[in-house]
Amino acid sequence: MKNQPLAFRMRPENIDEIIGQKHLVSEGKTIRRMVQANRLASMILFGPPGTGKTSMAMALAKSLGLPFKLLNAVTDKKKDLEIAVEEAKMHGQMVMILDEVHRLDKGKQDFLLPHLESNRITLIGCTTSNPYHSINPAIRSRCHLFELYSLETEDIKDALKRAIDDQKSGLGDLNIEITDEAMDHFANASNGDLRSAMNGLELAAFSTPDDDNGKIEIDLGTAEECMQKKSFSHDKDGDAHYDVLSAFQKSIRGSDINASLHYLGRLIEAGDLDSIARRLVVIAYEDIGLANPQAGPRALAAVEAAERLGFPEARIPLAVAVSELALSPKSNSAYKALDEALADIRKGNSGDVPLHLKDAHYKGAKEMGRGIDYKYPHNYESGWVEQQYLPDKIKQRKYYAPKTTGKFEQAMKQVYDKIMKRK
Repeated sequence: MKNQPLAFRMRPENIDEIIGQKHLVSEGKTIRRMVQANRLASMILFGPPGTGKTSMAMALAKSLGLPFKLLNAVTDKKKDLEIAVEEAKMHGQMVMILDEVHRLDKGKQDFLLPHLESNRITLIGCTTSNPYHSINPAIRSRCHLFELYSLETEDIKDALKRAIDDQKSGLGDLNIEITDEAMDHFANASNGDLRSAMNGLELAAFSTPDDDNGKIEIDLGTAEECMQKKSFSHDKDGDAHYDVLSAFQKSIRGSDINASLHYLGRLIEAGDLDSIARRLVVIAYEDIGLANPQAGPRALAAVEAAERLGFPEARIPLAVAVSELALSPKSNSAYKALDEALADIRKGNSGDVPLHLKDAHYKGAKEMGRGIDYKYPHNYESGWVEQQYLPDKIKQRKYYAPKTTGKFEQAMKQVYDKIMKRK
């Protein structure tokens, strides 16, 4: 038992020992009501690493005294599932806890479905991926979906204190004294990942020599050494990464420079320069647009500089670009106007090009009426002349709705309004 990792040994034995997740397990909440009714239903638990998905699944089975089998959708084969089902027949019912459930292939899914239908197997799938994106609808429709959240700092501190005091499964047989600063660092640096905090505490406990009084004193310096750096809660392929990218763009769109730089920092920590670069160029044209037309070329220049420099120096041009984009006036009028035009075209609402606009640079074009009445704007003093450009069918259609958030588009609006009045 003591040879197993601390995080494993301290897993909850019942629903009352589950850390955090009050929205699911506190009095009156869904999972608590399942346990109280002795009616555990199949479910998918999804959320960031270290939030206790597998631990919760095991605690629920233990709370009801149900046998359970812990399997992994990646490493365990269909034969392992068949063995679990045979064991379920012996017991009458079994909880199958399936880690990495989003990686369940079709053969395993097809095998499991009838056993889920008959309730011989109660499936508790655990995944860091969004089940709406990653789990087969046939499995998903037969399960309740519950999201687990990153643990609060106080939740992690409570769990660490319990581990320090627990003599049976924790570190209670060691004479540990830990400073408040060290405890705070373990809790904060884990970024909501209890497993990471437990691993750091365990390393500190066993790598710190006893003092003359037999005490193991863990201070802030030791905690910093054992945690190394703040654990980052998403990887470049995970759902959380796309959540951060979304928050990054929305913060810039909302002109919150502090939030924009925060999410830039998280993306830099994830090391995903490609996604940062692509998102910045998109933002410059999608959200800034005509309100600051130079933002696009400058964002591209910053991206090229960052790609040439590489990290850590790449953060410097990226910070400049993000700051400018966040504080630039915003306009989406250009691409929204194009989207309106595309919508008409896709609905078949277009019509023929007016004859005077058709190509007349070939023999016989005049005989066909092509380009005959075209008025060349440069031949007129103001460089503009009234004539129809849209097809007859949609000649009154207006797509562009200028905004006045930036000086450039304000000037464009003046020109646009002047032209509209002359029509």
